[in-house]
Amino acid sequence: MDDEDRPAEVDSRYRAPALEKGLDILELLATQSKPMTLTNIVNSLGRSHGELFRMVQVLEFRGYIEPDPVNDGYRLTDRLFSLGMQQPRTRNLIELALPVMRQLTLEVGQSCHLALHSRGEMVVVARMESSEQVGFSVRVGYRRPLVQAASGAVLYAFQPDDIRLRWEKMFDPPLSRDELDAFRAHADAVRQRHVELTPSRFVAGVTDISAPVMRGGMAAAALTVPYLKKLQPSLSPRETAVLVRKAADRISDQLVEGDSRI
Repeated sequence: MDDEDRPAEVDSRYRAPALEKGLDILELLATQSKPMTLTNIVNSLGRSHGELFRMVQVLEFRGYIEPDPVNDGYRLTDRLFSLGMQQPRTRNLIELALPVMRQLTLEVGQSCHLALHSRGEMVVVARMESSEQVGFSVRVGYRRPLVQAASGAVLYAFQPDDIRLRWEKMFDPPLSRDELDAFRAHADAVRQRHVELTPSRFVAGVTDISAPVMRGGMAAAALTVPYLKKLQPSLSPRETAVLVRKAADRISDQLVEGDSRI
C-alpha cells in the first residue's frame, strides 16, 4: 500500500456519515442566537432536505433540539449542557465549590459564580446569589468568548502553552495577530497577580473580580464576583479580590484532597 493512500483509508475508518450529520446540526444550532428552520439548516450545511429531515426528527425525539414556541424553527435544548454537568469531575467540583461560594457571598455581600472552559468560551456552571437585597448575578449556562470575560482570561492564563494554543484555534471569530498578542500579554499579567480585577465590558457599574480554581497545576475553573458598586459602605474591589482569591484557593485545596482519596 502506498503511503499516499493511508490517510484516506485511515480517515474512512473513523467516519460515520449519519453521526456526522447529527453533530453538524447540533454544532450549527449552538452558534445561532435565533431558531433555525429545517430549510435554513439544510442551506447552511450544504446538505439536501432528505439527508437532514430524519436527523432533525431524531434529535428532537431524543430531546437535543426543540421547536421554538414563538418563532418558526429549531433551537438547542439544555440536554447537552446537562450531560456535561453529570461528569463526575465537574459534579465533584461544583459540590465542593458551593459551600465556599455561599460563605464568600456572606463575606463580600455580592453574588458569585463558577465558570469552566468550553470550546473557546467560558460557561457558567454554578452561581450563588448575594445575601443582600440588591445585587447582580449571572445565570447558569451563560456563555461568553474567553477573550471577552474576566473568567475567560483567568482560565486561559493558568494553562500550559499547548492547551493555550488549542484553545486559540477555537476562538470565533479568530483574533488578529495584534489582538492575540495583546490577549496573551494580558493573560500573563493575570497569571502574575493571580487575580483579575477589571470593569465589566457589558454592564456599567460592575467590576469583574476573578481567581483560578487550580487542579493539577492548571485552572480547572474560575471563581468570579461581579462586584456591584453600592452607595452604602462596603468592601472595596481590592478587598473583595483578596477574599475571592482565598475562596478559590480553598476550593483548590479541597480538590487536591478529593483527588488524593480516589
